[in-house]
Amino acid sequence: MLVIVAPGQGAQTPGFLSPWLEIPGLRDRLSAWSDVAGLDLISYGTTAGADEIRDTAVAQPLLVAAGLAVAEVLLSPAGAGSAGDGGAVTPGVVAGHSVGEFTAAALAGVLTPEQAVALVGQRGQAMAKAAAITQTGMTAVLGGDEEEVLGAIERHGLTPANINGAGQIVAAGTAEQLAAFAADPPARARLRSLSVAGAFHTHHMAPAVEHLRSEAAGVTPGDPRVTLLSNADGQAVASGAEFVERLIAQVARPVRWDLCMATMAGLGVTAMIELLPGGTLTGLAKRALPGIETVPLKTPDDLAAAGTVISKETAQ
Repeated sequence: MLVIVAPGQGAQTPGFLSPWLEIPGLRDRLSAWSDVAGLDLISYGTTAGADEIRDTAVAQPLLVAAGLAVAEVLLSPAGAGSAGDGGAVTPGVVAGHSVGEFTAAALAGVLTPEQAVALVGQRGQAMAKAAAITQTGMTAVLGGDEEEVLGAIERHGLTPANINGAGQIVAAGTAEQLAAFAADPPARARLRSLSVAGAFHTHHMAPAVEHLRSEAAGVTPGDPRVTLLSNADGQAVASGAEFVERLIAQVARPVRWDLCMATMAGLGVTAMIELLPGGTLTGLAKRALPGIETVPLKTPDDLAAAGTVISKETAQ
């Protein structure tokens, strides 16, 4: 069984879109979505610097649009995984990490691509505003005993904003709380400060939740056409309306990617393709899901390997 996953904020790097724009139709697609987002996504994905694309209001629509554009290439009847029979490729499972859930929602048919780009643009702006209220941030905790790590996070008044599995938990809170945490880290754990604008997936994002709920009020979602996993608890969600509500609440709630991977294992997932810019989620899968075949999409050269995986999975 094939799962297609979409990475979250922080996966973007300067110029990551440049090699993909040579693919016919992709530039036009991104140009149209730039109008929807109110941002020049092509410029941000090709010539903008690291600080520019670190901006939450830019990074989120940029990642979703890039993932969806490349997914259309990959899954189309003439795409990398096509057997030449004129049929589009359908994955067995889709999931996204944090903002990547908007990409996954569009791939599953819960949202149209245009709705996903528009809503995530509003999400990014609202989260940027919420992050400006108080100086907050996020720190990755690598290794250590999970119970001890979670205990230390709680002791310092922080939130385990991402529980990613494979020995990786992300703590989030105020700058003062994170400084105290760094001075008193969990045993046998390494801390790495993340280059993000604020404490995402915590109560600090509550103002963004209400804004996104208001923006989503006019959307009529479809029910998922494929198995769609939720960051809230790792479970498959069969109702489009419920999934959109989870997308909204997720802004201020922890991401449980560890539970998503546990569900993938239970479903019998054997291969994972990570959409552009890939690497983070396939890296976690290599450690948490031993034996799974992984393909991170970083450049168009990776489409051939992804096509091979798709052909193998659909032939079984």
